[in-house]
Amino acid sequence: MASLTLENVSKVFRTRAHDVTAVVDLDLAVADGEIIALLGSSGCGKTSTLRLITGFETITAGTIRIGDRVINGLPAAQRNVAMAFEGYALYPPLSIWDNIAFGLLRDRRPRAEVQDTVQAIARLLAIEDILERYPPTLSGGQQQRVSLARALVRSAEVYLLDEPMSQLEPQLRAVLRARIKDYLIRNRMTTVFVTHDQTEAMALADRIAVMEMGRLQQFAAPDDLKERPSNLFVASFIGEPPMNIFPARVAGGSDDRRLAALTEDGQEAFAVPCPRPATDSDRLADGQEVFLGIRPHRVRVGSEALAAGGHLSGSVLSNQWLGDQSHVGIAVAGALLIAVADRSVPVGVDETIPFALPEDALHVFDRRSQRALLHGRRRAEG
Repeated sequence: MASLTLENVSKVFRTRAHDVTAVVDLDLAVADGEIIALLGSSGCGKTSTLRLITGFETITAGTIRIGDRVINGLPAAQRNVAMAFEGYALYPPLSIWDNIAFGLLRDRRPRAEVQDTVQAIARLLAIEDILERYPPTLSGGQQQRVSLARALVRSAEVYLLDEPMSQLEPQLRAVLRARIKDYLIRNRMTTVFVTHDQTEAMALADRIAVMEMGRLQQFAAPDDLKERPSNLFVASFIGEPPMNIFPARVAGGSDDRRLAALTEDGQEAFAVPCPRPATDSDRLADGQEVFLGIRPHRVRVGSEALAAGGHLSGSVLSNQWLGDQSHVGIAVAGALLIAVADRSVPVGVDETIPFALPEDALHVFDRRSQRALLHGRRRAEG
């Protein structure tokens, strides 16, 4: 295996009508044996990035390295990467066994070794019972697992997986995530996979690159994306339900500084103590306009809020019990706050409910640049 480095990589698709920018100045450093996810909405540039690494598309600017080897100008066949395609790209005339074994046989591996390798990967992906069948006879989920198997059995320096489990039913997907991650770790396989599924990214990846409109928004471990988002986009994109975000204004003196969340017409909806910065230089200015954020799972409601000294309250708009947690929508002076509790919350619609926003759970973002300023009691990293 080897490391993978992208330095200032950009891709512009040139058409007669207009140019389309798919990737903008992308920097990524993937360590040897690391598993990373490219996560984002449709059209954010994640699949284009994968195709640039494979050589199926040429970069407009920048450098791509595998280890110390610059691969920009190399054809795809000489880059020593293995890819599982979202569109499967199986060979219809070949059996499933031959599709998986194709690369191994091309590399003139011993037949007995090929047989053992194919059987092992087929067991891993639960497709051992379809090895004698042909691609046109398979379901989309089965074809996807065959495409994944064909990539994973190869001896490559980097493995690229495009939406590797998007067609699988939830229960099978959950089982295979654990199996595949264990397989990648045991074999120290440097892996980049594309997904729009946050759960999949969180479960499989050591680090996640969040992309939007061709630009890298943040490249960090899953916990950091949730607890220390670098900007408002990452804060609102990561998490389900998404982070509660309120326009707010800094108010009060230096000793009692607070954040006043504002309604649409600029009135104060509620106020909370401003998180204390690490240094005086990070202190927010009086009157500074910001966004205040808190994740729904960190909002305390009902008896928990009262126990935490919560003095805020609002009217319940909705209360959904999902079997293992409650999602409570609270109206606060025209603003909507979503709280998630890991218990049933005995409150009805239109009733008043107390809530608390713990200081160490608050996030503050600059209103103009949308850059993170503070996370709880800690300064946001620049």
